[in-house]
Amino acid sequence: MSYAFPEGAKFFFSENFGPAKAITAFTNANPAVATAAAHGYVDNDEVLLVSGWEDVGDSVFRVDQIDAASFGVKSLNTSDAAWYSPGAGVGSAHLVSGWVEIPQVLTIATQGGDPKYTTISPLARRNSMNVPTGFNPTSITLTLGHDAANAAYQAMLDISRSLRKVAFKMLLSGGVASYGYGYLAVSEMPSLNVNQANQVTASFSLLGRSISYAS
Repeated sequence: MSYAFPEGAKFFFSENFGPAKAITAFTNANPAVATAAAHGYVDNDEVLLVSGWEDVGDSVFRVDQIDAASFGVKSLNTSDAAWYSPGAGVGSAHLVSGWVEIPQVLTIATQGGDPKYTTISPLARRNSMNVPTGFNPTSITLTLGHDAANAAYQAMLDISRSLRKVAFKMLLSGGVASYGYGYLAVSEMPSLNVNQANQVTASFSLLGRSISYAS
Protein backbone atom coordinates (compact mmCIF):
# COMPACT_ATOMS: atom_id res chain seq x y z
CA MET A 1 0.00 0.00 0.00
CA SER A 2 1.33 3.41 -0.96
CA TYR A 3 0.23 6.96 -0.23
CA ALA A 4 1.00 10.15 -2.14
CA PHE A 5 1.12 13.73 -0.91
CA PRO A 6 0.89 17.08 -2.72
CA GLU A 7 4.12 18.51 -1.32
CA GLY A 8 6.72 18.75 -4.07
CA ALA A 9 4.15 18.68 -6.90
CA LYS A 10 4.86 20.57 -10.12
CA PHE A 11 2.42 21.67 -12.80
CA PHE A 12 2.88 22.25 -16.52
CA PHE A 13 0.96 23.33 -19.61
CA SER A 14 1.65 23.01 -23.32
CA GLU A 15 0.05 24.16 -26.53
CA ASN A 16 2.80 22.62 -28.64
CA PHE A 17 1.01 19.86 -30.56
CA GLY A 18 2.76 17.97 -33.33
CA PRO A 19 1.29 17.37 -36.80
CA ALA A 20 -1.77 15.15 -36.89
CA LYS A 21 -1.05 11.47 -37.44
CA ALA A 22 -4.16 9.81 -38.87
CA ILE A 23 -5.38 6.83 -36.84
CA THR A 24 -6.88 4.48 -39.40
CA ALA A 25 -7.70 1.63 -36.99
CA PHE A 26 -8.08 1.12 -33.24
CA THR A 27 -8.26 -2.31 -31.63
CA ASN A 28 -10.68 -3.44 -28.95
CA ALA A 29 -8.02 -4.60 -26.52
CA ASN A 30 -6.25 -3.91 -23.22
CA PRO A 31 -4.20 -1.92 -23.94
CA ALA A 32 -5.66 -0.57 -27.17
CA VAL A 33 -3.44 -0.46 -30.24
CA ALA A 34 -3.69 2.33 -32.81
CA THR A 35 -2.66 2.04 -36.46
CA ALA A 36 -1.03 5.24 -37.73
CA ALA A 37 1.41 5.14 -40.63
CA ALA A 38 4.85 6.67 -39.94
CA HIS A 39 3.75 7.99 -36.55
CA GLY A 40 7.32 8.44 -35.31
CA TYR A 41 6.47 7.96 -31.63
CA VAL A 42 8.74 6.28 -29.10
CA ASP A 43 7.96 4.64 -25.77
CA ASN A 44 6.36 6.97 -23.21
CA ASP A 45 5.72 9.81 -25.63
CA GLU A 46 2.82 11.98 -24.46
CA VAL A 47 0.13 12.13 -27.13
CA LEU A 48 -3.19 13.95 -27.47
CA LEU A 49 -5.77 11.64 -29.03
CA VAL A 50 -8.75 12.73 -31.09
CA SER A 51 -11.15 9.82 -31.49
CA GLY A 52 -14.72 8.86 -32.23
CA TRP A 53 -14.72 7.04 -28.90
CA GLU A 54 -15.91 9.43 -26.22
CA ASP A 55 -13.64 8.05 -23.49
CA VAL A 56 -10.57 8.42 -25.72
CA GLY A 57 -10.96 11.74 -27.49
CA ASP A 58 -9.60 15.03 -26.10
CA SER A 59 -7.36 13.17 -23.64
CA VAL A 60 -3.57 12.89 -23.26
CA PHE A 61 -2.09 9.38 -22.99
CA ARG A 62 1.37 7.83 -22.94
CA VAL A 63 2.13 5.44 -25.77
CA ASP A 64 4.27 2.37 -26.45
CA GLN A 65 5.91 2.06 -29.84
CA ILE A 66 5.10 -1.29 -31.45
CA ASP A 67 6.40 -0.65 -34.96
CA ALA A 68 6.59 2.18 -37.49
CA ALA A 69 2.87 1.97 -38.20
CA SER A 70 1.30 1.16 -34.82
CA PHE A 71 1.51 2.08 -31.14
CA GLY A 72 -0.11 0.93 -27.93
CA VAL A 73 -1.95 3.37 -25.70
CA LYS A 74 -1.06 2.87 -22.04
CA SER A 75 -3.93 2.65 -19.52
CA LEU A 76 -6.54 2.51 -22.28
CA ASN A 77 -8.76 -0.57 -22.10
CA THR A 78 -11.15 -0.68 -25.06
CA SER A 79 -12.01 -4.38 -24.83
CA ASP A 80 -15.68 -3.61 -24.08
CA ALA A 81 -17.03 -3.57 -27.64
CA ALA A 82 -20.47 -2.58 -26.39
CA TRP A 83 -19.05 0.78 -25.29
CA TYR A 84 -16.09 1.08 -27.68
CA SER A 85 -17.91 0.34 -30.92
CA PRO A 86 -15.54 -1.55 -33.28
CA GLY A 87 -14.26 0.70 -36.05
CA ALA A 88 -15.60 3.90 -34.48
CA GLY A 89 -12.41 4.92 -32.67
CA VAL A 90 -10.49 6.26 -35.66
CA GLY A 91 -9.24 9.82 -35.53
CA SER A 92 -5.82 11.39 -35.07
CA ALA A 93 -2.87 11.64 -32.69
CA HIS A 94 -0.74 14.68 -31.84
CA LEU A 95 2.60 14.57 -30.00
CA VAL A 96 2.67 16.93 -27.01
CA SER A 97 5.99 18.63 -26.28
CA GLY A 98 7.45 21.90 -25.01
CA TRP A 99 5.96 21.72 -21.53
CA VAL A 100 6.11 25.01 -19.59
CA GLU A 101 6.18 24.91 -15.79
CA ILE A 102 3.45 26.95 -14.11
CA PRO A 103 5.17 29.41 -11.78
CA GLN A 104 4.79 29.98 -8.04
CA VAL A 105 1.92 27.58 -7.33
CA LEU A 106 0.64 28.00 -3.78
CA THR A 107 -2.48 25.80 -3.62
CA ILE A 108 -4.45 23.37 -5.76
CA ALA A 109 -8.13 22.46 -5.72
CA THR A 110 -9.73 19.82 -7.93
CA GLN A 111 -13.41 19.46 -8.69
CA GLY A 112 -15.57 17.01 -10.62
CA GLY A 113 -14.66 13.76 -12.31
CA ASP A 114 -17.05 12.00 -9.94
CA PRO A 115 -20.04 9.91 -11.11
CA LYS A 116 -23.34 11.68 -11.71
CA TYR A 117 -26.74 10.09 -11.24
CA THR A 118 -30.34 10.55 -12.28
CA THR A 119 -32.95 9.71 -9.66
CA ILE A 120 -35.79 7.49 -10.93
CA SER A 121 -38.98 7.17 -8.88
CA PRO A 122 -41.34 4.59 -10.45
CA LEU A 123 -44.91 4.83 -9.20
CA ALA A 124 -44.93 1.10 -8.51
CA ARG A 125 -42.01 1.41 -6.06
CA ARG A 126 -41.74 3.07 -2.69
CA ASN A 127 -37.98 3.36 -3.07
CA SER A 128 -36.32 5.60 -5.64
CA MET A 129 -33.22 4.57 -7.58
CA ASN A 130 -30.07 6.45 -8.53
CA VAL A 131 -29.00 5.43 -12.03
CA PRO A 132 -25.45 6.37 -13.11
CA THR A 133 -25.48 8.53 -16.25
CA GLY A 134 -21.84 9.49 -16.68
CA PHE A 135 -19.31 11.71 -14.96
CA ASN A 136 -19.17 15.35 -13.96
CA PRO A 137 -16.68 17.61 -15.76
CA THR A 138 -13.23 17.86 -14.21
CA SER A 139 -11.55 21.15 -13.33
CA ILE A 140 -8.31 22.07 -11.57
CA THR A 141 -7.78 25.46 -9.93
CA LEU A 142 -4.34 26.68 -8.91
CA THR A 143 -3.52 29.80 -6.92
CA LEU A 144 -0.27 31.42 -7.98
CA GLY A 145 1.91 34.02 -6.40
CA HIS A 146 1.28 37.06 -8.60
CA ASP A 147 4.30 38.16 -10.64
CA ALA A 148 3.31 40.32 -13.61
CA ALA A 149 6.85 40.11 -15.01
CA ASN A 150 6.90 36.30 -15.18
CA ALA A 151 7.06 35.11 -18.81
CA ALA A 152 5.10 31.90 -18.17
CA TYR A 153 2.33 33.85 -16.44
CA GLN A 154 2.15 36.27 -19.38
CA ALA A 155 1.92 33.33 -21.80
CA MET A 156 -0.92 31.87 -19.72
CA LEU A 157 -2.77 35.19 -19.84
CA ASP A 158 -2.47 35.25 -23.62
CA ILE A 159 -3.83 31.71 -23.90
CA SER A 160 -6.67 32.55 -21.54
CA ARG A 161 -7.75 35.70 -23.40
CA SER A 162 -7.63 33.85 -26.73
CA LEU A 163 -9.66 30.87 -25.45
CA ARG A 164 -7.04 28.46 -26.76
CA LYS A 165 -6.87 24.87 -25.52
CA VAL A 166 -3.80 23.39 -23.83
CA ALA A 167 -2.49 20.13 -22.43
CA PHE A 168 -2.03 19.96 -18.65
CA LYS A 169 0.43 17.84 -16.67
CA MET A 170 0.78 17.38 -12.92
CA LEU A 171 3.88 15.65 -11.53
CA LEU A 172 3.73 14.44 -7.93
CA SER A 173 6.84 13.96 -5.82
CA GLY A 174 6.32 10.17 -5.79
CA GLY A 175 6.59 10.03 -9.58
CA VAL A 176 2.89 9.89 -10.50
CA ALA A 177 1.99 11.96 -13.58
CA SER A 178 -1.56 13.08 -14.40
CA TYR A 179 -2.63 14.56 -17.73
CA GLY A 180 -5.57 16.48 -19.15
CA TYR A 181 -6.58 18.67 -22.09
CA GLY A 182 -8.93 21.63 -22.20
CA TYR A 183 -9.33 25.34 -21.54
CA LEU A 184 -7.06 27.50 -19.39
CA ALA A 185 -8.50 30.59 -17.66
CA VAL A 186 -6.24 32.95 -15.71
CA SER A 187 -7.16 35.96 -13.59
CA GLU A 188 -5.36 39.26 -14.07
CA MET A 189 -6.43 41.13 -10.96
CA PRO A 190 -4.51 39.80 -7.92
CA SER A 191 -6.25 39.19 -4.61
CA LEU A 192 -4.65 41.13 -1.76
CA ASN A 193 -4.67 40.00 1.86
CA VAL A 194 -2.61 41.27 4.78
CA ASN A 195 0.34 38.99 5.61
CA GLN A 196 -0.20 36.92 2.45
CA ALA A 197 1.49 36.94 -0.93
CA ASN A 198 -0.59 38.54 -3.66
CA GLN A 199 -2.39 35.80 -5.59
CA VAL A 200 -4.06 35.06 -8.92
CA THR A 201 -5.92 31.94 -10.03
CA ALA A 202 -5.36 29.65 -13.00
CA SER A 203 -8.13 27.17 -13.81
CA PHE A 204 -8.11 24.23 -16.21
CA SER A 205 -11.42 22.86 -17.48
CA LEU A 206 -10.83 19.43 -19.00
CA LEU A 207 -12.67 18.33 -22.11
CA GLY A 208 -11.76 14.65 -21.82
CA ARG A 209 -10.51 12.31 -19.14
CA SER A 210 -7.79 12.84 -16.55
CA ILE A 211 -5.26 10.03 -17.08
CA SER A 212 -2.65 9.11 -14.44
CA TYR A 213 0.51 7.02 -14.66
CA ALA A 214 2.93 5.71 -12.04
CA SER A 215 6.61 6.41 -12.54
